[in-house]
Amino acid sequence: MKTHVEMPLPTDRRVRVWFGEHVIADYTAEPAKAIRYQAAMTRRFYSLRVTIEPAVTDADLS
Repeated sequence: MKTHVEMPLPTDRRVRVWFGEHVIADYTAEPAKAIRYQAAMTRRFYSLRVTIEPAVTDADLS
């Protein structure tokens, strides 16, 4: 089965939940939704690291 994956926009943010060096959740969305998701994941996984960063890096644009 193929899944259609849209390319993130330059304004999108990527939220990841980390268990040590392993990513256990990865979510990309517009900034407002990403911030809400980050807040929810921080509450849910209060002992894990939750990061938010631009979804598109300079390397992706080249």
